[in-house]
Amino acid sequence: MRFERNQSASFATLVLGCVFASCAWGATDPSFLLGASDGSLPGYFPGELANGYVSTLTAPRGTEGNLSYVVAFMDRTQGDVSRPAAIPGWTGIDYSTGPSRRGQAWLNQASLDPAHFQHYGQLLDMYNGVLTTHYRYIDGPKSTQVSVATLVSQASPHLAASQLSITPDFDGEVELSFTLDLWAPHQPRLALAKLDGQQMQEAVAANNLALQASAPATPDRAALWYHGDTRVVASGGDTKTLTLWLDGQAERGAKMAQAVAIALPAGMQASDVQLQKSEYRLALKLRVAVQRGHSYAFTKYVAISRDHWGGDAKQDLALVTAARTNGYDDLLNRHETAWHALWQSDIAIQGDPQAQLMVHSDLYYLLANSTPDTAWPIGACGLTPGYTGHVFWDGDAWIFPALLLLHPERAKSLVMFRANTLKQAQERAHARGLQGAMYPWEADPDDGTSQTPHFASVLDEREIHVNADIAIAQWQYYLATQDRDWLQHYGWPVIRAVADFWAHRATYNASQHRYDIQHVTSVDEDYSDVPNDTFTNASARKALDIATAAATVLNEKPDPHWAEVAKGLYLPFAQQDGHYLDFDPSVPHDLDSWGASSLPKLSMPSLDLPMDPEVRQRNYAYAIAAIAHSRHDPNSMGFAPLSIAAATAGDEKEATAWFQRFLVGHVLKAPFNVRTETATNNTGYFMTASGGMLQNILFGFTGLRIEQDGLVQAYPPMLPAGWNALTLKHISFRGEHYDVELRRDAQGKVSLTRHGS
Repeated sequence: MRFERNQSASFATLVLGCVFASCAWGATDPSFLLGASDGSLPGYFPGELANGYVSTLTAPRGTEGNLSYVVAFMDRTQGDVSRPAAIPGWTGIDYSTGPSRRGQAWLNQASLDPAHFQHYGQLLDMYNGVLTTHYRYIDGPKSTQVSVATLVSQASPHLAASQLSITPDFDGEVELSFTLDLWAPHQPRLALAKLDGQQMQEAVAANNLALQASAPATPDRAALWYHGDTRVVASGGDTKTLTLWLDGQAERGAKMAQAVAIALPAGMQASDVQLQKSEYRLALKLRVAVQRGHSYAFTKYVAISRDHWGGDAKQDLALVTAARTNGYDDLLNRHETAWHALWQSDIAIQGDPQAQLMVHSDLYYLLANSTPDTAWPIGACGLTPGYTGHVFWDGDAWIFPALLLLHPERAKSLVMFRANTLKQAQERAHARGLQGAMYPWEADPDDGTSQTPHFASVLDEREIHVNADIAIAQWQYYLATQDRDWLQHYGWPVIRAVADFWAHRATYNASQHRYDIQHVTSVDEDYSDVPNDTFTNASARKALDIATAAATVLNEKPDPHWAEVAKGLYLPFAQQDGHYLDFDPSVPHDLDSWGASSLPKLSMPSLDLPMDPEVRQRNYAYAIAAIAHSRHDPNSMGFAPLSIAAATAGDEKEATAWFQRFLVGHVLKAPFNVRTETATNNTGYFMTASGGMLQNILFGFTGLRIEQDGLVQAYPPMLPAGWNALTLKHISFRGEHYDVELRRDAQGKVSLTRHGS
């Protein structure tokens, strides 16, 4: 959430007090700045620092040891689903002013209260990708001005760094501890691969846990979404070279490594250095002499790797020692330059600073959790344990389209994940007596296997629209890039296998002369076994048509059965009322479900079911009526489809109103605009909703769609009230870069123009 007016003094203090080169405040647009003051600490919801490969969360002091994760590094404990293995925490730097008659106090154990911390401020600079924290730390009669800067390098993805600067108001010796925190194995471990719903709830209660959110930042399913474990295989350090290293392995999973190198202030020598090793900590503890009023900067360089991404601890040690030799400014400058290059592709809003800040925070989190030109996917909650790090249809239908025009090299990684895990999907289909490929509902981000908890197995078997979502994304990538070689070797095998799945999964209804898809969990998941879910059938139809189109592009022979099934697939429609239904009319639509109606999703940009304008308007009216009678407020996955559906129906007022719910719907958590799944469940870092919000702007307000004819103007453009202009900056389409601008003229008419970039 933005700084409120009563926080402006703390913000000014933070800006003036920052001593790091990274804090080039005048060069950073305020719409890239998110910050915390002492008044926001009681409700502090951690932000995220990440580069798509490595992530860590923020903490108020800036010096705490925080949980950290590596892309697709999964624990596979027997009986459980796979889950992200927390690697040793690398952010910890502790500080003590020394022994006293009261004993010895340490910064990271001091209470976050005015007796210990004054003039507090923390800032996440999204443009530069740096977190800075500063405050006056009080330890009895001694006080120290503390400033901390932390980054996870965007330019050198294996590297991260924290720099601690202290300015004591006393002469004497101080102590510092540079740690790698070795997390205890998480307890309890629940056998989620075996427990049904009742058994799962009994296990949660038996362990004195609960399935409910707690403030400020614990999600309702924390009892299920705990981190996996990394076992340290070997570790060590050198007090002369000020280095640490370790090799580890995720439980029944991949190997990883870390190394640390410490840089002291120029000319400083430690009077004592100790290597500390325990079950839970690997650290270098230093004692150094300081003088009143002098500033001292200590830098902790970190290197991290895993199987198939980097080497072992010896190689990581070479990386951090080289980084230390090159210096912090070199690492910082290259990191900031890499972030600046990413921000060349941007969404610029004139007239609504709040919306602009929200756009930048959503883009920041997507960029921080994505990788360019790899096959690593993005989990529903990014590089965190939310939804146990698994990959859903969210990656294909919600996140991928949001990246495609702005960062196609990152969007490509998502479709490559599906191409690389096609074999597993084919094996799943074969095991069920089906043809083609059947992708899992929850996929392991490393190997693509199904990791759906047993209590949700019905989704894995029946919420099969995921297969169409995957094929549609593959085709959208081809349409946006015209990369025929990629289509031939990667996209086409996926599209073909998915088409074979649908052609076999659909059944011919001879009495109605049509094809049905039976026993489906609707996209509105409260309906777990329905025939002819409209979203599923419409998506399957598009996937089948895509297969025929892709075959034509590649001079392959399409299966004629694909076109036959596509043409005959039944899309339930209320003839008397003139709108589509959510599913087969034989199923009563009588549950007060969280979705209320899935019809707005028919207008999502990648699917965008063709229909007459009058039908679109009636579809929207039908969906709104269901929502109006529901006790449930739409969750953060609901706002974007509603806004986009209103835009396709030509209702600018309604499209704006639903977009505004993104801003004030309490799904952005202070102080770092962490987007949650709902206002109350605290399921944070929800990439799905970030992608949906950006699609709302990229395709909803612009009316643009990616088709075989190009980036076409499918619907009239519109701007929310108060917006003077909207610019999609430096988008990439079919090898060209240009800007797309929406502007309102003096008469209030909105026009769209394209400019060379």
